[in-house]
Amino acid sequence: MPTIALIILTVVVTLVIVLVIANLTSGEKKIEHKIERLYGSGNPQFTRSMGLLLGPPVIGGNRFDALVNGDEIFPSMLDGIRSAQHTITFETFIYWSGTVGEDIARALSEKARAGIAVHVLLDWVGSSKMDKRYLKMLRDAGAEVIQYHKPHWTGLGRMNDRTHRKLLVIDGHIGFTGGVGIADEWTGHAQDEKHWRDMHFRVEGPVVGHMQAVFMDNWVKATGNVLHGAPYFPEIDAAGDGFAHMFSSSPSGGSDDMQLMYLMAVTAATQSIHLSSAYFVPDKLTINALVEAAKRGVKVRVITPGKRIDTHTVREASRACWGDLLAAGVEMHEYQPTMFHCKLMIVDEYLVSVGSTNFDNRSFKLNDEANLNIYDRDFARRQTAIFDGDVGNAKRITLDDWRRRPLVEKLLEHAVALLDSQL
Repeated sequence: MPTIALIILTVVVTLVIVLVIANLTSGEKKIEHKIERLYGSGNPQFTRSMGLLLGPPVIGGNRFDALVNGDEIFPSMLDGIRSAQHTITFETFIYWSGTVGEDIARALSEKARAGIAVHVLLDWVGSSKMDKRYLKMLRDAGAEVIQYHKPHWTGLGRMNDRTHRKLLVIDGHIGFTGGVGIADEWTGHAQDEKHWRDMHFRVEGPVVGHMQAVFMDNWVKATGNVLHGAPYFPEIDAAGDGFAHMFSSSPSGGSDDMQLMYLMAVTAATQSIHLSSAYFVPDKLTINALVEAAKRGVKVRVITPGKRIDTHTVREASRACWGDLLAAGVEMHEYQPTMFHCKLMIVDEYLVSVGSTNFDNRSFKLNDEANLNIYDRDFARRQTAIFDGDVGNAKRITLDDWRRRPLVEKLLEHAVALLDSQL
């Protein structure tokens, strides 16, 4: 009997180890060496390489509207939903209970009852605080609702693979992406610490087809069903003159594509890099790329959350890695009024990258992410002005400040930094 018990215990322990390893490792593609600087962002080869290496080519004819904080974001999203004539596809990580969650669930349900094809993909972990009444409301109305990677014995090795993507596409013509989740924390205008600072973007033009394709990537994974045809992928006329493409990354297919994009953009930067990051925990390769950019004269500014942050572990791990950055002249700014949840990078007032991706290993290697890269100088200048306003609400941390932080804080930072691969 003891021998049988030992065998069973060995099998169980082995299974647990296998599952842990499966959940903590990323996809096959790994960037292990620095990207060689062959051209600047102003060289046509930059956009050509970005399009060919990251997936869909850069495409023109687009218009972009920046939505600042919940007071602009949620009314625009709701107007988009209510305008739908054929299809709505919606994917998000955070969906919690509250006023905005109720409003969006009701708006989606109304369209589903009216015969509009409504498809909703929610991350199972991110929607764990969602009122189950919303799910019933949507399904009773005829909407198709899937919870991504809900625990099942056939998918135990994928439990750490979450969809962090944030996409809303209306009739294949209008798209929304950015940093917001569906929760009351994102409402308002960042007026106090209970209302977060964030950005979302409304998009029209051919690149909306890219956004729809990214949604379909995970919809097919989750359901096995391919949604296609004109209601989802209509012919789209030019809506503006902006160039853009949207690409995605996931552990199951090109997990390092997002980090590749950041490294290529940082390496090509000639004048400036403005980075807004809710969770800024770069690995050594990425830190070195930023340091080299600063040393060749690029003005590098980073805004991250200050003490008002929803995950203090991430802030401690972030601050632990600032030494080389500060020594190279990178400006680190901690946003003061409230939680800073923006995810945006501006390079040389030309490239603006927006979407779901944080500047950390979880986004680079573990999550399913999606970013919209916009190549438009006028739009980039407008985003730089917004970035400057956020700098005005942030506290700059100098190298001396960083060196003088309390010993207890230093010890905590280094202990937390051991978890970098999961943050």
